[in-house]
Amino acid sequence: MSVLAVFLAALATALATGLGALPLLLGRRIENLLGLGTAVAAGFMGGASVGLALEGLGISLGRTALGAALGAAFIVTTRRVLEHRRHVEFGALRGADAVGALMIVGVMTLHSFTEGIGVGVSFGDGAELGVLISIAIAIHNIPEGLAISLVLVPRGIAVGRAAAWSVFSSLPQPLMAVPAFLLVEWFEPLLPVGLGFAGGAMIWMVAAQLLPDALRTTQPLPVAGVTLGAAAAMISLQLLLLG
Repeated sequence: MSVLAVFLAALATALATGLGALPLLLGRRIENLLGLGTAVAAGFMGGASVGLALEGLGISLGRTALGAALGAAFIVTTRRVLEHRRHVEFGALRGADAVGALMIVGVMTLHSFTEGIGVGVSFGDGAELGVLISIAIAIHNIPEGLAISLVLVPRGIAVGRAAAWSVFSSLPQPLMAVPAFLLVEWFEPLLPVGLGFAGGAMIWMVAAQLLPDALRTTQPLPVAGVTLGAAAAMISLQLLLLG
């Protein structure tokens, strides 16, 4: 398997993330469901974090737990730093909306580092496995792109820009896949730490940012139902693709 082929496979998984914004082209009615859209994003991210934890625990409990603690601590620290800045901007967003958008895109970008390592390591075990994992991650990336778009678009970011930010959040995948492929023995032990880090960061964002945002505009019962339904759908998708 050539380095170029590994890079192109990982790049395809990154580009697939932008497809998640397409449902928001259906019209403003979807965009106006701010609370429920945020709840869907929370469910997708929560379900993804469960999948990351299970994958990491299957390799190493200690390294996954360490990564999860580091991920949560990183998000808490980053959020506090951003909240103390007076002029935070993200495109047309300002203030709290800009902080929230930055955090979502940042967390999903961190998550993509581990996916890139996973693609590279899988190609190290053979082209057939690498292609299978790449296809699975590409499909898995579509709802992740939807999660990002459901946070950005209702807050005033255009659908095209939301799709671009979704793809941007997955660019670490092709960047990390190549070194992971070339240095499998060095990267493989780091994988559970990265999985735990991404999972810890994502679940903290769900609890500290997304669910409170959803509950500010929508009643608790619909938020709970939509969040749990989205989480179940994401977990089911991961089990189907990678189980």
